[in-house]
Amino acid sequence: MSSKRRKKKDLEDSEEVENKLKVVYSDKDIVVMTAPNEEELKQILLDLLTEKPMNLKELHSKLSGIASEDKIRRALASLSEKGQVTLLEDGKYAKLGTD
Repeated sequence: MSSKRRKKKDLEDSEEVENKLKVVYSDKDIVVMTAPNEEELKQILLDLLTEKPMNLKELHSKLSGIASEDKIRRALASLSEKGQVTLLEDGKYAKLGTD
């Protein structure tokens, strides 16, 4: 994938994530959104993992500025305990029940 195409895909992913967050304030220069709570973060992670398996670094890059690596790790551990995601041998997380 070319770097231009990758940047466009990353931008689309971040916009998709941001659309799930509540806007607190907005003007022509800035948009302020609330950070996702634990359940919202889990749903965002499940949505991202529906597209393709990703490692922690990839997930954190898509959620940078929205959730810390530690929060992402805790949410993934909770989803794993509930049997919704699994950690693959290559270190990537995958949503269970997807091809």
